[in-house]
Amino acid sequence: MTEIGKLLALFGVVLLLVGIALMFLEKLPLGIGRLPGDIVVKRDNFTFYFPIVTSLLISLILTLILNLIFALKR
Repeated sequence: MTEIGKLLALFGVVLLLVGIALMFLEKLPLGIGRLPGDIVVKRDNFTFYFPIVTSLLISLILTLILNLIFALKR
């Protein structure tokens, strides 16, 4: 049962760090979520936002980080 508690605490810390990073990245002129290639459709009272390039970039970064971590474990 203590392993589950440690895992939940770790997830909480990770989520906190990601939340803080997103708050600071939002203030950059070309921050995460506003990259060229992200789809934004604005109508009178409707906004559709699909961050395709942002999703691809985050996926690439996480893949590289996880591959490095798993390669170091061997």
